[in-house]
Amino acid sequence: MSASNFTLDQLVDIITREVLAAYPASDDRCSGCGAACAGNCVTQCPDRCREVVGAGASRLSARPGAGKVAADLARMIDHTLLKPDATAEQIRQLCAEARENAFATVCVNPAWVRLCAELLRGSPVKVCTVIGCPLGATLPEVKAYEAERAIAHGASEIDMVQNIGALKSRDYQLVAEDIAAVVQAAHARHASVKVILETALLSDEEKVESSAIAQSAGADYVKTSTGFASGGATAADVALMRRVVGPNVGVKASGGIRSAQDAQQMIAAGATRLGASAGVKIVHEVAGGQK
Repeated sequence: MSASNFTLDQLVDIITREVLAAYPASDDRCSGCGAACAGNCVTQCPDRCREVVGAGASRLSARPGAGKVAADLARMIDHTLLKPDATAEQIRQLCAEARENAFATVCVNPAWVRLCAELLRGSPVKVCTVIGCPLGATLPEVKAYEAERAIAHGASEIDMVQNIGALKSRDYQLVAEDIAAVVQAAHARHASVKVILETALLSDEEKVESSAIAQSAGADYVKTSTGFASGGATAADVALMRRVVGPNVGVKASGGIRSAQDAQQMIAAGATRLGASAGVKIVHEVAGGQK
């Protein structure tokens, strides 16, 4: 029987049961080095930490205050400032640092997209923004309109929060429509979409369901966290999400990544982008280990 013969609810149920049946139980071993190192990879297996860049990470993130960063590492950094009390002066500082270091993007709230686009005009730095953040509880048409306006103001990457309450209510159709509305608006304007699942609030079953729905709705990435919830990324969550979406959809680990060892664990688990407030610290750890 083809996939077209199943309802969305049936497909989600089938995928969830198959993935959870195949998903191995986690233990205390480090997914980066395979040893029970109690999280001390930086001292006990530094060579693994030096492989963070070589292992395939394409993005890290950092907050304002970054110093000069090596050019090859700077291209992986999403320079991020999402505080509700961020000022125009702080946004200008963020963009100046991003331009100076040739970071990949600045990630800001939608109200600052136009200013960032103006400040970064002529540079290779792109503008990323968040939609429906941090709760994900706004209407699909509102999220789509917010994405449209952000792109019109200069954003080229959209990070949207899924409707978490609808997912937990098993209203899969609403979750899919919510994501698809933003994907359609963004892709029509040549922008990419990452769907933030907020894994700290979900069971493993719900993480599988969310990832499967995001993929079916056309998302370019699934992302673990907003950074505003009770927890961030774990290697187990990243591995589970990667198992669901396969090799053709990106997985971004975000929140709680504070060291090169943390980054290595996420990459080994299947992350293709990393979001971390300690992004510059991680880059410096890796660079220091290579000296």
